[in-house]
Amino acid sequence: MVAKRVTLLSRSTWVVREDVGSIPAQPVWSWHVLPVPVWVSSGCSGFLPPSKDMLFRVCSTDVWVMLASFRGMGQHGLPLEIGDTVQILEKCEGESPDRDGIFPSSYVHLKNAHIKNKGQFETVVPTEDSVITEMTATLRDWGAMWKQLYVKNEGDLFHRLWHVMNEVLDLRRQVLVGHLTQDRMRDVKQHITARLDWGNEQLGLDLVPRKDFSMVDPDEISVTELYKLMEHRHRKKEMPVQPNTHHLFVQVKSLVSSNVGEELEVFFSIYDGRESRPLRWGFLTFVRHTKAKCIPDLGSSDLRKDVYIVVHIIRIGRMGAGEKKNVCNVQYRRPFGCAVISVADLLTADSRDDHLLKVYTCNAENEWFQIHDNIIRKVSSRYNLLGSSAGLAVSLQLLHGDMELIRREYMTLFTRDISISKKLGFSDVIMPGEMRNDLYITLEKGEFEKGGKSVARNVEVTVYVLDVDGHVIKGSVWAGSGEPGTDPFHSFVLYHNNSPRWAEQIKLPLPVDMFRGSHVRFEFRHCSTKEKGEKKLFGFSFIPLMQEDGRTLPDGTHELIVHKCEENASLHDCSRYLKLPFLKASLLANSQTAKSTKESFWITSFLCSTKLTQNGDMLDLLKWRVHPERAGDSLSKLKEIDGSEIVKFLQDTLDTLFGILDENSQRYGLKVFDCLVHIINLLQDSKFQHFKPVMDTYIESHFAGALSYRDLIKVLKWYIDRIVDAEHQQHIQEVLKASEYIFKYIIQSRRLFALATGGQNEEEFRCCVRELFMSLRFFLSQESKGTSPIAQTQAVFLKSFPTVYSELLKIFTVREVASFVRDTLGSLAVGMQADCPLEAIKLQCIAKTVESQLYTNPESRSILLPVVLHHLQTHLQEQRDLVMCARVLTSILSLLNKDDMDQSASEEVSVIVRSLLTVLLRTILEVTNRPQPAGTSMRLQFQDVTGEFVACLLAMLRQMTDKHYQQLLEAFPTKDDLKDFLLQIFTVFRILIRPEMFPKDWTVMRLVTNNVIITTVLYLSDALRKNFLSDNFDYKVWDSYFYLSVIFINQPCLQLETFAPSKRKKVLEKYGDMRVMMGCEIFSMWQNLGQHKLNFIPAMIGPFLEVTLVPQPDLRNVMIPIFHDMMDWEQRRSGNFKQVEAKLIDKLDGLMSEGKGDETYRELFNSILLKKIERETWRESGVSVIATVTRLMERLLDYRDCMKVGEVDGKKIGCTVSLLNFYKTELNKEEMYIRYIHKLYDLHLKAQNYTEAAYTLLLYDELLEWSERPLREFLSYPMQSEWQRKEYLHLTIIQNFDRGKCWENGIILCRELADQYEAYYDYRNLSKMRMTEASLYDKIMEQQRLEPEFFRVGFYGKKFPFFLRNKEFVCRGHDYERLEAFQQRMLNEFPHAIAMQHVNLPDETISQAEAQYLQIYAVSPVPEAQDVLQRDGVPDSIKSFYKVNHIWRFRYDRPFHKGTKDKENEFKSLWVERTTLTLVQSLPGISRWFEVEKREVMEVSPLENAIEVLENKNLQLRSLIAQCQARQMHNINPLTMCLNGVIDAAVNGGLARYQEAFFAKEYVASHPEDCDKIGRLRELMFEQAHILEFGLAVHEKFVPQDMRPLHKKLVDQFHLMKSSLGIQECPAYMPFANGSPRTCRNSVPNLISPDGVRVVARRSPLSYPAINRYSSSSLSSQASNEVSNITGQSESSDEVFNMQPSPSTSSLSSNHSASPNVTSSAPSSARGSPLLSDKHKHSRENACLSPRDRPCSAMYPNPLDPAQVPVLPRPVGETALPRSDPNLSAPEKGTGAPRPLQNRALICLFPPSTGNCSSVPPFTPSPTECQSGGLVSNSPVLSGSYSSGISSLSRCSVSDASGLEAPPPGDPTALTSSVSSGSDELLRRENKTPPPYSVYERTNPRRLVPLPHSLSIPPGTDPPALPPKPSQLRAGRLDSEPRRGEQAPRPRPLPRKVSQL
Repeated sequence: MVAKRVTLLSRSTWVVREDVGSIPAQPVWSWHVLPVPVWVSSGCSGFLPPSKDMLFRVCSTDVWVMLASFRGMGQHGLPLEIGDTVQILEKCEGESPDRDGIFPSSYVHLKNAHIKNKGQFETVVPTEDSVITEMTATLRDWGAMWKQLYVKNEGDLFHRLWHVMNEVLDLRRQVLVGHLTQDRMRDVKQHITARLDWGNEQLGLDLVPRKDFSMVDPDEISVTELYKLMEHRHRKKEMPVQPNTHHLFVQVKSLVSSNVGEELEVFFSIYDGRESRPLRWGFLTFVRHTKAKCIPDLGSSDLRKDVYIVVHIIRIGRMGAGEKKNVCNVQYRRPFGCAVISVADLLTADSRDDHLLKVYTCNAENEWFQIHDNIIRKVSSRYNLLGSSAGLAVSLQLLHGDMELIRREYMTLFTRDISISKKLGFSDVIMPGEMRNDLYITLEKGEFEKGGKSVARNVEVTVYVLDVDGHVIKGSVWAGSGEPGTDPFHSFVLYHNNSPRWAEQIKLPLPVDMFRGSHVRFEFRHCSTKEKGEKKLFGFSFIPLMQEDGRTLPDGTHELIVHKCEENASLHDCSRYLKLPFLKASLLANSQTAKSTKESFWITSFLCSTKLTQNGDMLDLLKWRVHPERAGDSLSKLKEIDGSEIVKFLQDTLDTLFGILDENSQRYGLKVFDCLVHIINLLQDSKFQHFKPVMDTYIESHFAGALSYRDLIKVLKWYIDRIVDAEHQQHIQEVLKASEYIFKYIIQSRRLFALATGGQNEEEFRCCVRELFMSLRFFLSQESKGTSPIAQTQAVFLKSFPTVYSELLKIFTVREVASFVRDTLGSLAVGMQADCPLEAIKLQCIAKTVESQLYTNPESRSILLPVVLHHLQTHLQEQRDLVMCARVLTSILSLLNKDDMDQSASEEVSVIVRSLLTVLLRTILEVTNRPQPAGTSMRLQFQDVTGEFVACLLAMLRQMTDKHYQQLLEAFPTKDDLKDFLLQIFTVFRILIRPEMFPKDWTVMRLVTNNVIITTVLYLSDALRKNFLSDNFDYKVWDSYFYLSVIFINQPCLQLETFAPSKRKKVLEKYGDMRVMMGCEIFSMWQNLGQHKLNFIPAMIGPFLEVTLVPQPDLRNVMIPIFHDMMDWEQRRSGNFKQVEAKLIDKLDGLMSEGKGDETYRELFNSILLKKIERETWRESGVSVIATVTRLMERLLDYRDCMKVGEVDGKKIGCTVSLLNFYKTELNKEEMYIRYIHKLYDLHLKAQNYTEAAYTLLLYDELLEWSERPLREFLSYPMQSEWQRKEYLHLTIIQNFDRGKCWENGIILCRELADQYEAYYDYRNLSKMRMTEASLYDKIMEQQRLEPEFFRVGFYGKKFPFFLRNKEFVCRGHDYERLEAFQQRMLNEFPHAIAMQHVNLPDETISQAEAQYLQIYAVSPVPEAQDVLQRDGVPDSIKSFYKVNHIWRFRYDRPFHKGTKDKENEFKSLWVERTTLTLVQSLPGISRWFEVEKREVMEVSPLENAIEVLENKNLQLRSLIAQCQARQMHNINPLTMCLNGVIDAAVNGGLARYQEAFFAKEYVASHPEDCDKIGRLRELMFEQAHILEFGLAVHEKFVPQDMRPLHKKLVDQFHLMKSSLGIQECPAYMPFANGSPRTCRNSVPNLISPDGVRVVARRSPLSYPAINRYSSSSLSSQASNEVSNITGQSESSDEVFNMQPSPSTSSLSSNHSASPNVTSSAPSSARGSPLLSDKHKHSRENACLSPRDRPCSAMYPNPLDPAQVPVLPRPVGETALPRSDPNLSAPEKGTGAPRPLQNRALICLFPPSTGNCSSVPPFTPSPTECQSGGLVSNSPVLSGSYSSGISSLSRCSVSDASGLEAPPPGDPTALTSSVSSGSDELLRRENKTPPPYSVYERTNPRRLVPLPHSLSIPPGTDPPALPPKPSQLRAGRLDSEPRRGEQAPRPRPLPRKVSQL
């Protein structure tokens, strides 16, 4: 474990060194260095008061465990948790009041341990059992992860892991107690490791290599052995071994729905339906019992569909089931029913479920013996169901595996009274020591006569077993395994049947010594059904169990004689009938004892005995001494005897053979040898292989043939010498198969002879063995084809040859045996064909040789290693038998240990490396490059051989020392050979680092691999420097080296930051951080390159950049300076470092999108490189490059953070836009730009921002042209022409514009695409496109579109992402989204943000704060001046689009008082601060929000404010009156409320406040420059009176009867209002076609004043066409309504922001009418902004409607021709005051210079004369916008009793409009030209907005829809008859016309690379 070290310094400071840093120094007393290894960190923390005993004395290096937690609250206290371990080096006894220790000594307990690697990273290893240590560490890791499972809501695994942890803790307690037996301890450890492995697998932890239940240290075993352990555990986990044995657990529960009322016997058996025979002896139980039965050892072959569990049910009671009770007391066994279930069904069923078996009965009792067969074969005519609900309830459970293991796992099952049912006959494997003497007898059938009866008998068979004395053997007959044996056995009775068939099987388990002389007697009785119920004997049969010659009863069916007997007393004396014949086959013709030859009784017997035999030949052999002359025949017949008979008498048989050999070796030697070979090979059979230990025991303990070795060697050599010439090799091959045991007998015989004779004839024996091996070598040296008999014989010998080594070592020395083996293996023929099977056998022989005990000896290894390596090298070079080669090499390397390296072992390593390293590298390369086979088994084999070869290579490299590396590198004759070797080994290392090389959880193996690789690379780097630098530089080798190093550092298994703390400490402790070591090596090698560095620029920039992104500070500090070096060398070569910059930029995107890099890296990258280039001559350009790369990192990090799962779409989109623009504007990376276009497009589609998605895809569309250039496959686009891709993009964009209801933009693209189709004469697609275009027009006119709100959002504080930080944006809201909802959405997206409650710009404190601040309020859109908004007759559904689309500017107002506030009349000092925000791009666009590029602030005077209020109210009145006249208003209430609000407010003094404030002489005298504005205000007041009068007339016409009183009240109040304004008579109205009023004034002709001032004719205030005016109050910004003239259309613009009403502002109207117009019918909510201070609050606030409630229909769609308007005369010398435009600057306002007038007829208007006003130019009417007022309001704003002010919820201003000079008198048409194209073009150029297309195609030239830069069309001097192509228009606009005059031109389009996309 990694130690936490406490360093105590003498009277100075103390520091705790941990991974996390250090603790500030504090003065303390006498200190010493205390290593504190912490390897337990669990338990609850709790504070205990410090103990006084805190002084230390010197102790031994023991480890102490904390018994309680200690907080360390004292001055020098060390906080420790319960379970922590500390090592105390010094302890001071006694108490000292002036000294304190670091923790109480009473809190710790001594724990034995030893310390490894003493020092900073020492390891404390407890001296306890390693399993306990592993449990402790594992439970700690599980504890933390277990809690996370709860957090992640993985409840199932949480609870399962909880139970396993408790189980492991209990087992740990048992191990710690130490009271377990060895076997129990082994079982407990096995159980613990199984549970630990299960938990690790479930939690995704590493696989732990174990050996004997203990973890292994990878450094203490070879790599090959480690791989074997890992592979074994992995295979065990992936492919658990399928058990070969199965066991059936049976338990009877009850007979359901049984009303029998008698006892029932239930007999279970396993039945083979295929062979129609029972496989298992049955299990008998009674329904009243609950005994269980286990049927063990079911083989896998038994688990098939045609194997069944058969259940026979026997009723014990009366003869007939329906007889009355107590008729007789005799009980009979009667057939009842049968049930059958397939064993295969149990494999699919739940083992815990009970089964209800259906019970069937026979239709006829004579079919009972085969009822189960009939059920299986479904012969339903022979059986019936017992009952629909009747059945036998049983528990059937199939268990798998070894019986002993099952007993331990299912202890509850085996604690009951359970019986075991054995197989009929021996098992598939016969185990030595198994004792069985079971004779099975089946009562088959009988043939009986009536015996004088009129009906057939009811026959019952009674079975007795009698011994030699004629006594009945107690309990000798077993009907089944579930019940004990009985004395007599009674068969069941078949009613009235003289030919009964029972098929009942019984077992006679007699001892061996009781078989001789015993017999079985069968008594036959007739069972009467009368009252007495007696059983009358009428005959008997018998059969002896053993014949006279000693053979037991042979297996088979026996027909027995039925002897007549009617008295029981006749059977008391057995001797009287035993002399009688018992078999029908032996019956004499004249026998008088037989009752009749027609009566017979059949039985079937079957013997299963390990001591008794039925074979006479075996008895003859064993008793050969009785007839010695028959010994030869007996030996010859031995091969014909069944193997089970031989193994039963194995020892006796072997004694017999060697006895015959000793007495007559000359005559019987060859036969005895053949018999011995037959027996030896018999034990090779899987059925008898377990008897090999029996033979081994016999050889060691019972064999006594001291002279047999001579004959055995002689015969064996005779056979070997005959191999070459023999025609038939089969018998010789049998001899060679048995060579292992033949040599065992030879060696043991020689040892016995030497022991008896004192070692005589030793040389003779050695000579014989040498001659034998010479014969073997000669035989093996024979060349032959692979299929020849000799080759097959050679293969047989090679398979068995390694088994001889251990026997030879018992007599010969190790070197002698090694020489025998070397010479024998060396004699093998060389140069055989590759496909020869003998080659594989040779390698198998070599494998067994290196795995044998002989090879483990170093002396023999030195002899055998050369020949083994020779064969191994040959096979590897030819790529043959790789699996076996890997096995051999693994065995060779497993014996090498670097720690125990002596001279001989070092030489072995040298030989192995010299022979195999190069060929092994080549083999790994070829194996890994092969395609993996399809088959599962072949694929596993492929993986095995790869892993084993890799393990062998690692083991070989780990054993190599400096000397070995030096020898290896010096062994290459040329540098080309060395180069090839280095390239090979570097390539192999890259393969080893692949993630798929080892399973995911093999971290231990991966770390070992990396440790070997880095060690080898450090050795080879020297060779690289020495041989491939300067003049011998080789790029390929160096590139391979760097590539390997980069992959090494970046591999996942070395990223320690991702590991758990405990795992990370273990890795650092054992291996250190190998990434840093490799990084230092890279830096060192790079520095040695010198000028050759240029070869790796820019190729290595990407890989090195990837290395620096690894989150390891030391590694970054080492690697980042390399980039400075690259920049320096690139600067020297080409004068710049554009390649370095380009490569860095290209690679950063991909690497950071993979999750690499962080903010720390960005800062480190910037600081290190800036410091490095401080003194460079190219510092300025370097700083620029570094800054660019750093800014890209910032954006990429923000993008990665925003794209995380769970982030909101808005943040993702904003970040993507920022990165996309960065690639386009700063980096000019077209391909990356296009990639992010599509990423942004996907985000918009996901968020259903279809309009923004269309604009986004349009960016890519604009990069393409209508050409036939071929484009490569890119992203999701196939290979196609540029025309095809642009067509696809157009169609996709049109579809998205359609879904986003931006149909006007879609029409432009439809036209462009239609032109292309028309040019190519593709009329089919042209037709479709025109229909699409037409459908878009229909949607414009028919479908609803909601006008969105716009919000200004400021992001302040350093905690925001870079692309948002300290910036302000305008956002386009979602449908129906108001300020409150938007505000809440933004706060949800930024949950840590603080909402600012004011609208002022924040100061520097807020901007630089480490927090997030949001400032949100609504703003109003300012559309660019466009004809479509000013044109009469354009439907609202069309106008509404242009009010909220293609918007660059937005406004909001803030009211304030300047100077002294007049408490009686607030209007005098109420100013408005108007802020205009200009965006970098228009909305909508590629995002729903864009950054504010420019902010303009201006102030609106109180007088201008009043003018705007009146203009807005007049416009609202006009709109409502027009709607009412056109009958568009279904309800007159809106007009009623509006009239009431204005008239009531005026009566109460609203307009009087304006008169008081601005018409006073004092104000006029002090503000002479406002004369024209005062006149305008007066004009608006009179105009409002005229509108109100007309409105009352309209109202009277439509008002309902119940509202007449209100109307009368309004008329009366209106007269009061007129009188208050000084209006006595209303001017005459000029009737219009639609009946709307026009003021008629005295007209005068146009003339020029004497002083040269040109008089301009103007329209009346009631007839001028409106120009857009947009304004907003300080607390509520609303879009204005457009009115072409007083009778023109009124448009409702979108309401963007609405703040709370100001106390100093009010509305001229307390009522507002709601518009039923479709485009403005969306509901709205009250809107508010951050609150202002309370001092600005008005006493009464007005409730107003949103702009969506404003009237927006036209009053007079057809205005009067301006030429027909009369011109009013004007008094000479009287000059109209110029109206003030809030958008004008102060000088413009002062001069009153005439300005161009857009699309309006000019008439001259003379307002009433005013006091001292001088003559001024005529008024220029401004467009007014209808603003919303409250639906119901009692606040008369202009009343004298209330403070007056501007409307808090309605503002408007003049937008770029002024008067136009009148033409000369001779040109009257110039004055009336309202649609002059010249003025249109002039105005378009000023407003930088292309003209809209007209919907009146036939009369007017088509004007295109104004679009943003991506869709906008430049205006021409003369508009063409048809619109120009959009592509030409866009191109022309980009080249010729910027968006705004003050704005710099937009960046040019990117250089085209799209042809390659």
